[in-house]
Amino acid sequence: MNTAGDAVRVEHLVVRYDRTVALDDVTLELHFGEAMGIVGPNGSGKSTLLKSIAGLLTPARGELCVLGTLPRKLGAGAIAYVPQIEAADWSFPATVWDVVSMGRFPRLKFWQHFGEVDRRAVADALHAVNMFELRNRHIAQLSGGQQQRVFVARAIAQKPQLLLLDEPTTGVDAETEEALRRVVRSLVDDGLPVLMTTHDLERVGEWFDRLLVLDRRVLAVGTPAEVVESGAYASIREHTHTHGHARTA
Repeated sequence: MNTAGDAVRVEHLVVRYDRTVALDDVTLELHFGEAMGIVGPNGSGKSTLLKSIAGLLTPARGELCVLGTLPRKLGAGAIAYVPQIEAADWSFPATVWDVVSMGRFPRLKFWQHFGEVDRRAVADALHAVNMFELRNRHIAQLSGGQQQRVFVARAIAQKPQLLLLDEPTTGVDAETEEALRRVVRSLVDDGLPVLMTTHDLERVGEWFDRLLVLDRRVLAVGTPAEVVESGAYASIREHTHTHGHARTA
C-alpha cells in the first residue's frame, strides 16, 4: 500500500459487531496537515471508524495503514483518541491537572520523571481550551462541556502524530466550540492530521479541509463546499435537524 503523503489510508474496510456490519467497504485517506470531518446519522459507524483507526477494534476485512504501519504497531502516544464524553468514567479521584498530565505519560521513558517540559505542555494545553483556572478542581465537579475540554486538553498535551476526535463539540457552548476550532486549525496548520466526527453541520467549512458523509458506507467525500451540494449531505442535514442535539455550558 502506498502511504506517501498519507497519515491514514483505509481501503475496503469492513468492521462487524457479531453479525452486525458496522462499516461496509469503507475507503478513505487522510493527509498530513489536513482536518477531515465525518458526518452521518446515529449508528452510521462514525465512532467505529475512529476506534478502528486508533487500533481499538480489529477489522473483519480490508486494509488499514496509520502513520505508515498498522495502528497497533505504533508507539505509545503516536495517536491521541478523544472518545465521546459519555464514554468516560469521571468518578475516579483526580483533578483537571492530573487528567491532562496523563497525556504526557506515554512520552516518558521508564527512567524519566515528569519535568518542566511536561508541566509546560500541560499548562499550554489547559490555556488552549480555557481550563487553566480550573486546573485544581476535581473532574467530577465539572460540567459536561468542561469535562469535554479536559479530554481535548489531554490529547493536546500528548503532542500526538494523529488526532482523532469523536464529537468534541457536543455539550459545549458557542465560545468553547470556537476555542476548540481555533486549537484544531492551529494544530492542522502545524502539520497535524486530524479526523473528527461531528453532528454540527453549520460550520463544517470553517473546521475542515475535507468532509466525509458516512452511513456504514462512504456516501460522499470532498471539500466541504462539494459535499454540501451532494444529496447525501442533504439527507444527513435533514436527519440532524429532526433529531437535533442540545448544547450546554
